[in-house]
Amino acid sequence: MAETKTLIFDFGFTAVDESDLDAYQQAQEAQNQLKAASGTAAELEERLNALYNAFAPLINNLKKDPGRDYILWPNRLEKIEEFEDHLQSIFLGKK
Repeated sequence: MAETKTLIFDFGFTAVDESDLDAYQQAQEAQNQLKAASGTAAELEERLNALYNAFAPLINNLKKDPGRDYILWPNRLEKIEEFEDHLQSIFLGKK
């Protein structure tokens, strides 16, 4: 006699009591908070890198020719205001 197996389909759910449900919901909330924090951390790291990259050329140019007493900086006010706008956009996360 051949033995036949009956397929039992459980529909993919499990009965739980209220404490199990609360624990599951808290775990889901914690996982969502972790995902949000990871995204925020990545965005802040990107902004910090952009800030560093904004200052690096300025520092490198200031280090050139340390033996000279003066710096020739035509259109200084305009350049500083452009740089200030650039820093502000990085700070606000627009760049």
